[in-house]
Amino acid sequence: MPQQSIDYCQKLVRHHDPDRYLASLFAPAKARADLWALYAFNYEIAKTREVVSDTTIGLIRLQWWRDVIKEIYEEQTPRRHEVVEPLAGIIKTHDLPRELFDNLIYAREFDLEGLAPANLEGLLNYCDFTNTPLTTLALKIIGEEANQEAIKAVSVHYALLGTLRAVPYMLKSRRMMLPQEILVKYNVSEQKIYDFNKVENLPQVISEVLMTKNQFRYDQTVHSVRFLKAMKAIADLYEHQIESAQFDVLSTNAIRRPPFFEFRVWVKTLF
Repeated sequence: MPQQSIDYCQKLVRHHDPDRYLASLFAPAKARADLWALYAFNYEIAKTREVVSDTTIGLIRLQWWRDVIKEIYEEQTPRRHEVVEPLAGIIKTHDLPRELFDNLIYAREFDLEGLAPANLEGLLNYCDFTNTPLTTLALKIIGEEANQEAIKAVSVHYALLGTLRAVPYMLKSRRMMLPQEILVKYNVSEQKIYDFNKVENLPQVISEVLMTKNQFRYDQTVHSVRFLKAMKAIADLYEHQIESAQFDVLSTNAIRRPPFFEFRVWVKTLF
């Protein structure tokens, strides 16, 4: 991969997806540039909702990426694009499955619908569909194997914490990703949350969502792959941060990066 492409993808991921960038540093050095190309692609499709003015344009943008993937697997000359060219290189080098890329693009169509998950299962499915294929691809690049259930557990937990920490950001665009069923249970209305005031009972909503961690099952493969241990450590530290703020995700104490974050992630990967 040309150094220019490596530098571009590295800067893009480091700036826009710092947690995955941090996790990539726990992969073997020879795999990091390829991970940055993968994560740069993920950023490009994940930002679709934020950069388009309506659903139709968003679908056209995602279709552009779907066509890009199709052309790469048909061994056509990659389109001249800062992310497409390195992406084509890693797909060929690591023989990455096309289905996983198609699944990631399809999952991002949900963002364009602007609908909150109806229930907790819907939220967990969203976290699964938008993150598990990505983690699976990353492990193929690294050359590590893990039980698929364990990969899903790490991926969903990681994405769930990212979603909860993004609540204040999403509110600015009047977007809601908290399960409607749980909001109703605690008599929390979307309008009250959109007003961006301190909402009574919202911490109870967040607390119940986080209780899902009890269903995540991590086997020995997670503890033997340092990259997965880093992803789990990132999610664990963010979860502890939210718990320490009494689950008030509208407070800066809940969503700021914990002190000595990188060092603490590093320590957690040692054991």
